Amino acid sequence: MSDLRLVPARPDLAARRLSATHQALRYADGEMMAVAVDRTPLRTGPSPAASLASEMLFGEAIEVFEIREGWAWGQALADGYVGYVAAVALVPPGPAPTHKIIAPRAFVFPGPDLKLPIEGALALGTQVCVSDARDGYVFVPYLGWISTHHLGPLDQSVPDYAGLALRFLETPYLWGGRTAFGCDCSGLVQTVLAAAGIKCPRDADQQQATFSAGAEPVARGDLIFWKGHVGIMTDAENIVHANAFHMAVQVEPLVQTRARYEAKDLFIQAICRP
Repeated sequence: MSDLRLVPARPDLAARRLSATHQALRYADGEMMAVAVDRTPLRTGPSPAASLASEMLFGEAIEVFEIREGWAWGQALADGYVGYVAAVALVPPGPAPTHKIIAPRAFVFPGPDLKLPIEGALALGTQVCVSDARDGYVFVPYLGWISTHHLGPLDQSVPDYAGLALRFLETPYLWGGRTAFGCDCSGLVQTVLAAAGIKCPRDADQQQATFSAGAEPVARGDLIFWKGHVGIMTDAENIVHANAFHMAVQVEPLVQTRARYEAKDLFIQAICRP
């Protein structure tokens, strides 16, 4: 059965490539667009009041099938998620990226000077194209100047994704978030695994279906899954996870987390080792 979160099809409109498998009133070819702001919500409906399904980062591509009343409906190329993005946040694709953000957060300045008021902030993993360099800063079209301390090559990876997740401690819990400005459980996992060079889907159930279960004994880097929730083991006893109980990314003993979920009749479904 198809995962509807990953299928660009509605009763009134679907991607033309799905015409043989999905019935719709009309079909459309997609147009490739890219995010031109530091990050933007991917929503479940064409309204600022609609739930946050995920987020898209600067430069990430989306195949757009409809723009209507200020909202673009399409499919994000990074993880296949389908949703609505404010059309004003999108532009035609720009030049290929040359670097990526390697810090949890990186400020954008209007010039190569840390004393200037910031104009935005980029999240870990954001890919950018550098067109100029000056005084320890680089210029990114559409955005501004970024410190070179926050940039790395595109192929740079962080194998210890559990350690990277610890750098997100106290990040506020945000349903649908996937950055150090706010994230949910699966958004944290997706982001740190991507930094380690491991392709990872968006939601916890998709992640559980992707990675092999049965890792024993539990070790650093293992993913622990409950229904609708996931965390990362930092060692054999402790877990780091974005959770609504603390409304933040926190580390706590696995036995404590487990007891809290079991009190709600929610039991560990899988232990996976990416």
